[in-house]
Amino acid sequence: MKKYLVEFIGTFFLVFTVGSTVIPPDAGLLAPLAIGASLMVMIFAGGHVSGGHFNPAVSLAVRIRGRLTTTDLIPYWVAQFAAAFVASWCIHYFKPIGSAAPFAIGVKAALLAEFLFTFALAWVVLNVATAKGTANNSFYGLAIGMTVMTGAYAVGGVSGGAFNPAVALGLVLMGLQTWGNLWVFLVANFGGAAVAAITYKIVNGDE
Repeated sequence: MKKYLVEFIGTFFLVFTVGSTVIPPDAGLLAPLAIGASLMVMIFAGGHVSGGHFNPAVSLAVRIRGRLTTTDLIPYWVAQFAAAFVASWCIHYFKPIGSAAPFAIGVKAALLAEFLFTFALAWVVLNVATAKGTANNSFYGLAIGMTVMTGAYAVGGVSGGAFNPAVALGLVLMGLQTWGNLWVFLVANFGGAAVAAITYKIVNGDE
């Protein structure tokens, strides 16, 4: 139960940070830095309890890699998506009504952008937080948070920079994205994570 609570807390603060820094009045060019830092500190705070996924796609990658059980995968997803709902509800108390506007995306470009950087995120997570060669390191939270920050700066203007199905749901619930585009993020995020996990196993074997 503790690990599900940690996943809820970490995902909540990640989604809340996205909303509070992206919805006007926003943090401008510092938003990706704040979002990456939010993920980093939550990973350092809760990674020793739950693994610090805070992302349904990352949980899928860790499951494929063999470091999360099938019985834990669904509760992780429930905690993460529930956190997105709660964070999206809370953000409305901090931002003016109607201040959020859906971000227009091109489907093909957004699919590719979300796939590539979710792949990168899952790839980094698996290599710094689950690999034997980096066991007991002290940099994993920074590496993961910086990956999200890099992706947000690189392709945030293309897709919005979710790289996370829970964040994508939060974007929709907060009015930053449309329900009709949610599938783009779900397909790209889960697909990128799955391919990253398969690639990890090819490179590293079963360890």
